Amino acid sequence: MPLSPPSRATSLLAGLVCLLVASTIGAQQLATPAGANDSTTAKLVADMVSKYHISQKQIDDRISQMLVKRLLKELDPQKQYFLESDIAEFDKYRDHLDDLIKAGNVDFARMVFNRYLQRLDERVAVAHQFIDAPHDFTKDEYLEVDGDKIPWAKSTAELDERWRKRIKYDLLSMKLDKSETKAEPGKNESPGSEAGKLEAPEKRLHKRYDTLKRTAHDTEDYEILEMYLSAMAHCFDPHSSYMSPNTLDDFNIQMRLSLEGIGAALRSEDGITTVASVVPGGAAEKDGRLKVGDKITAVRQEDGEWVDIVEMKLTKVVRLIRGPGGTTVNLKVLNSAGDSSEISLIRQKIELKSSEVKGEIIDAAKWVPGLQAKIGVVNIPSFYRDFGGAQQGLDDFKSTARDVAAVLNDFRTKGGVDVVIVDLRMNGGGALSEAIEVTGLFIDEGPVVQVKEQNGRVKSHDDTEAGLMYDGPVVVLCNRLSASASEIFAAAIKDYHRGIIVGDATTHGKGTVQNVMPVSNQLFSMLGGRQNRGALKLTINQFYRVNGDSTQNLGVPSDVVLPSLLDHMDLGESFLDNALAFDRVEPASHVIYDMVTPGIISSLRDASQRRVAVDTELQKVQTDINKYLERKSRKSVSLNEEQLRKERAADKAAEKVAQEEEEKETKGTEGPIFPDNEYNKEVLHIAVDYLQLLRQAKTAAR
Repeated sequence: MPLSPPSRATSLLAGLVCLLVASTIGAQQLATPAGANDSTTAKLVADMVSKYHISQKQIDDRISQMLVKRLLKELDPQKQYFLESDIAEFDKYRDHLDDLIKAGNVDFARMVFNRYLQRLDERVAVAHQFIDAPHDFTKDEYLEVDGDKIPWAKSTAELDERWRKRIKYDLLSMKLDKSETKAEPGKNESPGSEAGKLEAPEKRLHKRYDTLKRTAHDTEDYEILEMYLSAMAHCFDPHSSYMSPNTLDDFNIQMRLSLEGIGAALRSEDGITTVASVVPGGAAEKDGRLKVGDKITAVRQEDGEWVDIVEMKLTKVVRLIRGPGGTTVNLKVLNSAGDSSEISLIRQKIELKSSEVKGEIIDAAKWVPGLQAKIGVVNIPSFYRDFGGAQQGLDDFKSTARDVAAVLNDFRTKGGVDVVIVDLRMNGGGALSEAIEVTGLFIDEGPVVQVKEQNGRVKSHDDTEAGLMYDGPVVVLCNRLSASASEIFAAAIKDYHRGIIVGDATTHGKGTVQNVMPVSNQLFSMLGGRQNRGALKLTINQFYRVNGDSTQNLGVPSDVVLPSLLDHMDLGESFLDNALAFDRVEPASHVIYDMVTPGIISSLRDASQRRVAVDTELQKVQTDINKYLERKSRKSVSLNEEQLRKERAADKAAEKVAQEEEEKETKGTEGPIFPDNEYNKEVLHIAVDYLQLLRQAKTAAR
C-alpha cells in the first residue's frame, strides 16, 4: 500500500529545534520501542525519507557510504577509540547498508556500538594507568585536536600514545584551572572556597573516565537505533533526524512551553543526580524543601518500591520522575549539609516561562545620557506553538504571535514607544506559522515567505490579516544562532524596508522547513498495530525571501554589524555537513515601506563604527576576537605548562561566550530581558539614530 502524503495539520517546523535538555523534569512518560520492533521502525523510516525528503533522492550506495562515515564520526570524532582494522571491517558494509536498512536490518549499528564499548573499556583502562603515571610538563610536545586530519591508529601502541597525551593535557588543564582559581582576588584554599573544593586532578580524572564508561554502557537499544537512523537522515541534510518517543516528548514540551512534573532541572555530577535549578511556580518551589544543589538518591512512585538512582543514567532518572499531573512522586534527598530526607511532591502543569516572549520599555536617557527615546524591547527566544491545543480549539494555547501581540499592546497601554527592538539572538526558530503571524503584526497584508515544495512548485505564504499592530521603527537584533523562523521574520522586515537588521554579519543560514511525521506502522496495513515509534523530522521544503533569495547558507545579512566573538566561530549552515545549497526563485510582489534607504543605512553604519572605535569595552571584544582567531588557526595544543598557560587566554574568551549563551538559555524568569552592557547600549544608540534619521526624512519630505 503506498504511503499517503503527510497531513497538513502536522506541524511545519522552521527551526533549529531547541529541545529541552533531558534533565528537565516533567511531562508524561512515553514507552520506549522494543528492540524486537526496531526492524519495522527502520523500514518505515527508510521508506518515509525516500518518499518525502525535498531532494527526492533514494537511499542508495552513496547514502550507504556516507552513513558509515557519519556513524563513525558520531562515535569517535577524534579517532581515539577505533583502530584501522576496525574501520576496515566496517568498510565491508559501505555499499550494503542501504539494502540492509530498507530491509529493516540494523545489526550494523549494534555491531559498531558494541565494538565502540569494547574499545572504550580498553581505553579507559589505559587512561587510569596514565592518570597515575608521572608526566613532564616542561617538555615541548603537542596534542593534535583536528580529528579530520588525524588518521586512524594502526595499533594499540599508537592509540596508547594518543591517550598519554590526552591524559597529560587533562591533568595540565586541571592544574592550571586550580592555580588560576587561587590567583583570583578573594579566592583562597579554605575548605569553603572554590579552590578548596577542587579535588586533586588525578582523583577528578579517575571519576570522569569511570563516568564516561558507565554512561556509555547504560545506552539503551532505542538510543542506538535513534543514533543510527538519525545518522542516515543526516546524510540527506543536517536537519532531518529520527526522534525516539522520549526525544519526541521533549520536543513537544518545547513547542507547547508546558509540562507536567515537579518543576526542577537536574544534572549528573559523577553519577549523582543533582538539582540544577527550581522552576518558579512549580511543585518543588511551592513545597519549598527541594533546593538547588540537593542530591537525589532514590525515587518511588505512589504505590511502588524505592528505586536507587545513584550512578543511574540521567535520562533514566528523568523518566522515573516524570508523570502526569496530579500523581505523586517520592524522592530521597541528601542536602548540602549531609542530612537525608524524604520528599513527596504532587506533579503539576508547569509553564516554561524562561522560553516565552517577554517585553520591557527602556528609557534610553537612563542608559546613555543624551539619548531621548522610549524603546520597547521584545525578546523572542523561539517561535513556539502548542499545535495540540490549537487543533483542540483551546482559547489559551501557547503561541509566539499571541504573546508578541500582548507585549505590543502593553507598550501601547503604557503610552507607546518610539522604537521597537525585536531581540532574536539565540532564537533557533520553531513553527513556520508563528513566524508568519508575528511578521503580520509589523506589516500589512502581503507575502512573508515563499516555499518550494518537493515537486518544485513555489508557493507564497502570506499575512492575510489587514492592518498592523505597530507601525513605528523596528530594529531586529540577530546573531549567528538566529535561525530559520527567525530568519523568515528578519528577511521580511528587511525586504519590505520595514526596519533594520543589527548584530552579527549574518544569521545562521537555515532556509529549510521540517515536517514532524509520526513513524506509524498504520502506513502499512499488513503490519497492523499502533505502537508509538517516535517521529521523523524531515526536510520537505525550502523557503525563500520575498525578494527571491534563499536564506539557505547565506542567511540574512545585517545592515549594521557589531563586534562579536560568536560571529567568528564556525556556526552556521555553511559549516554543517550535507547542507543544501543556496539558490533563488522569482521575487514575490510586495509593497515597499519608506522606512529604510541606502542613505539611512550608510549613516547608521558610519556613526556606529565611530562609537565602537573609541568604546573601551567593545574594543576588548575585538581583542578577544583576534586572540580567538589566532587560537582557532592552530590544529594542536601545547603540552608544555608555560606555553599552554599563554594559549589559554583565547580559550577563556571562547568559554566566556559559551557560558553567556548557556546562562541566556537557562536564566529562567530571573535577570533582565535586555541586560545593561556596552553591546546593548550601542544597540540603543543605533535605534535612536535610526529614529532621528526617519524624523529628519519625514520633515524634509513635507
